[in-house]
Amino acid sequence: MNATIERTVWIDAPPETVWRFFTDPARLAQWWGRAEVDARPGGVLTVSMPDGPRPVMRGEFVEILPHERIVFTFGWEPAPEAPAIPPGGSRVEVTLAPADGGTSLTLRHSGLPLPLEDETGDGWTGLLRRLRERAGPVGS
Repeated sequence: MNATIERTVWIDAPPETVWRFFTDPARLAQWWGRAEVDARPGGVLTVSMPDGPRPVMRGEFVEILPHERIVFTFGWEPAPEAPAIPPGGSRVEVTLAPADGGTSLTLRHSGLPLPLEDETGDGWTGLLRRLRERAGPVGS
């Protein structure tokens, strides 16, 4: 049985700006980690986490709808202390919508092993908080 988590945040920046924080490696590195990004269906997404045991997230873009929607697979390269989700083993959907002069971002991560639901949810909460800070008026 698998779990799905969902988080929604408001970011004080237009969807076009928030979009770049998922598709531009330099901007993605500001809130998530050093990244390799080929933002097209079938393109690679690799993020080296800066904290802890430094696990590497590896996925592939599935759907790209500029400034509106990004879907990618998500998993971890095998390493000590890396979460037990193999590369491509789960799916992340990010939806961006204009809202109140900024962007409403909804992230839905599905296909998670139940034991990792809370840890992954907490991880996304922290990352989205950092994204909101970096992509806001100062980061745009």
